[in-house]
Amino acid sequence: MGEQISSDSYTPRQRSVYRRRLEEELEVFDRHLQEAEFVSHGTIGLELELNLVDDQMLPHANNQAVLERLGDEYQSEIGVYNVELNHPPLSIGGDGLIQLERGLSQRLDAVHAAASAAGSQVAMIGTLPTMTSKFLQETEWMTPENRYAGLSKSIMDTRGELVHLNLWREERYRHDFEDIATESTCTSIQLHLQVAPDRFANAWNASQAIAGVQAALSANSPLFMGHRLWHESRIPVFQQSIDTRTQELINQGVRPRVWFGERWITSVFDLFEENVRYFSPLIPEGRVQAGAPFMKGESPGLHYLNLHNGTIWRWNRPIYDPNTELSHIRVENRLLPAGPTVKDIIADAAFYYGMVKALSEQTRPVWSRLSFAEAEHNFHEGARHGLTAQLQWPTLGTIDVTELVTDHLLPMAHEGLALLDVDPALADEYLGIIEHRARTRQNGAMWQLNALNALAPQSRPATKERGEALARMLRQYIANQQSGAPVHTWSLEVQ
Repeated sequence: MGEQISSDSYTPRQRSVYRRRLEEELEVFDRHLQEAEFVSHGTIGLELELNLVDDQMLPHANNQAVLERLGDEYQSEIGVYNVELNHPPLSIGGDGLIQLERGLSQRLDAVHAAASAAGSQVAMIGTLPTMTSKFLQETEWMTPENRYAGLSKSIMDTRGELVHLNLWREERYRHDFEDIATESTCTSIQLHLQVAPDRFANAWNASQAIAGVQAALSANSPLFMGHRLWHESRIPVFQQSIDTRTQELINQGVRPRVWFGERWITSVFDLFEENVRYFSPLIPEGRVQAGAPFMKGESPGLHYLNLHNGTIWRWNRPIYDPNTELSHIRVENRLLPAGPTVKDIIADAAFYYGMVKALSEQTRPVWSRLSFAEAEHNFHEGARHGLTAQLQWPTLGTIDVTELVTDHLLPMAHEGLALLDVDPALADEYLGIIEHRARTRQNGAMWQLNALNALAPQSRPATKERGEALARMLRQYIANQQSGAPVHTWSLEVQ
C-alpha cells in the first residue's frame, strides 16, 4: 500500500489531482507494456504475516519491540500484534523449493528469537482463535503509522457507517466496530510468481480457477472471536472489515474493494484498467509527498497506479515493479492463511506453482470450460467448508474437493513442477504432503475444530470454558508448529 505516507487525511484538491495523475499513469503503463522489455525469469518469492501472543495466548501489542531486533526483511503490519517477513525471489527450478523452505525457516527463527527477547511468542496461524472483540475496540490495536491510520480513516469516511461483521456456520458472530480493526486479524501467506507480461493472463486465470481448491486445502482460520465459523473465516472477515459500501450500494451492485473479480482476462492491463474505472482512490498521496521517484532506472515508477492498486484487495493481485533495471510483472496469490508449519507452506507453494504452470500450458484451458461465476462459487465453498467442500470442475461436475485433488489435480501439479524443472524428489515430498492432507482430511482448520471439540465439546462462545479451551488449544498448536511436522500428522492430544 506504500510505506511512506505523509498524512492521514486529504483535501478535495489532492483527490482531484490524484485522479488525473492516475488516469495519466494508466496510459503510460499501457505504452510501457507494449514497448518495453520486462524481466521474464519466472522467479518465486513470498511474504508471511505473523501474530504475537503473550503467556496467556492473548494478542500481544508488541511489534515495535520485536522489529527493533530485526532487519530490513521484516516490517510492521496494521495490527500492533503483527509482524511480516519477506523472502527474496529465487528460481523454483532444481532445488528451489528446499531453498525456499530453508530460507523461510531461517527468517522465522529470527522472528522467534526477537519475539522471545521482547517477551512475546509467535503464532503462525490464519486468525488468532483467542482474539477478542474487546481488544480490537481499544485504540491501541493499530500500529502507529500514517499509512495505517490514513487507510482506516479513508475507509470509514467513504463508508460513513460502522463496520458490521456478520458471519455464521456452526455458530454466529455479529458485532459493530468503529474502524477497520478486524482486518488485522487476517494473517496470510502471500506467494509471488513473476511472469512475462504476455504470460500474465494465463497465470492469473489459472490462479483464479484453483482458488477454491487452495482455500479448501489450506484452511486455517475456523475460529473467529472464539466462534466456530467458516473453515477459512479470513475470507469473509477481510471483505467485511474493509468494505467501503453501505447496504444500499451493495444492493446497487457496486463492486467491493476486496474482490474476487468478475471475468477471465486477456492482459494484465485489464486489471489495472478495472482499478481505475471502478474504484475511487482511498489514499491520494502525491508522488513528491510520498518520496517516490518518477523513474526507476529506465522504467516509470507509476507511483499513483501502484499505490491505488495496493488499496484494491484482489485475492490474486497484479503487481507492477519498476525495479532499477528492467521492470517486472507478478501475480501475488493472497488467499492462503499463514501456517500451520513451514513444511505445509512450502507444500502449498509447490501445489500452487505446479498447478498454475500445468493449467497455463493447456491447449484448452480450464477457464474456457469453467465459468467465472463457478470459479467464484468454488472459492467461497472452499473457504466455508474446507476439506468437506463440494466444488465444480469441468467434465467432473460437482465433486468432493479431496477426490478432486487426489485423483485429478495432483497429477497435473506434478506435471507442472516437471515443466518447471523442479527436482522430482522435492516434488514428490511436497506434493505428498498435500496428498496426505487431503486423504486424512486434516488441515489446520480441521485440527483446530477437532481439538476444541475434544477439550470443550459443549462450550459456548464468550464463556470462561471456551476461553480456557482456546488458550490450551493454541498453546498446543504452537508446540506442534515448532516441531515442524506437517499438520496432517498432528495428534489431537492437547497437553
